[in-house]
Amino acid sequence: MKILVLDNDEVERSVIQQTLQQDGHETILAENSEDAMQLLREGEARFVIVNRETTDAGEAHFVQRVREAQPPYYIYILLIASKLEDDDVAPSRGGADDYLHKPITPLELRSRLHIGLRMLGLRDHLVSAKGALEQTAMFDPLTKVLNEKAFLALSRGELERARRAQSPLSLVAIEVENYREIAQQHGEDTAGDALVLIAQTIREKSRPYDGVGRVGESLFLIPLPGVIGQDAEKIAARILKGIQSANISLLDGTALDLKLGAGVVTVMRVTAATEIEMLVEKGHEALAAARQAADGQVYAVFL
Repeated sequence: MKILVLDNDEVERSVIQQTLQQDGHETILAENSEDAMQLLREGEARFVIVNRETTDAGEAHFVQRVREAQPPYYIYILLIASKLEDDDVAPSRGGADDYLHKPITPLELRSRLHIGLRMLGLRDHLVSAKGALEQTAMFDPLTKVLNEKAFLALSRGELERARRAQSPLSLVAIEVENYREIAQQHGEDTAGDALVLIAQTIREKSRPYDGVGRVGESLFLIPLPGVIGQDAEKIAARILKGIQSANISLLDGTALDLKLGAGVVTVMRVTAATEIEMLVEKGHEALAAARQAADGQVYAVFL
């Protein structure tokens, strides 16, 4: 790991450098607080060893400045001092994470390094775990498209943008009408596998930035900002054709009999009264009308 050292005591710096080198770390030296801050801004190090007494770190409020900068990752600060002050080791108030009393010995320094690196590793693990939980909270575990809650949140944002820009917005609804029949006849796993393949096809046939959501058991919704009427119908038809061409089949090679429906809702002018729940309801109405039409036909509702 790269470790930034802000210490102008030649003896101490030599001990630090030798210890870091022996442990396989790379030392980056800074002459003053400004140089150190610049190196941190450039992402050169996440671990800092700073001597308050032999540098301008105290007068320049170096530790506090590092905390207030709020970098995208945590920076661990090991403070060297003969005597500690009340605010020296108080991360919540902008202090250092740990400290070393003078004189520095390689054994004590190595111990503090080990603790610091371990803490950084734990923080990284927690950040990664938090990100994974957030991903889990947003996406449907089966199909990996947005779950209902995340889809509604995304769609409300799209509606608000369309409202401000006074631009239209469409909603495409794709449904596997006989999903329950498939599950009862071939099992839940087969029905679930079919949904996974359908979701993959919808993503492939949609624009890269379109949010695809699974709402309920077998309904997929796609908001299309800036798309109206026939253009939205063409996108829905392209998705339907893609699913039909995917040749979703059973283990014995028999094609799965999928009955698909597609509806489109187009809002020409998004107003303050336009809500995503109302568009979803109209999407259900469009799907109901599509069921009465010829197979594979897209039914559109204009608002």
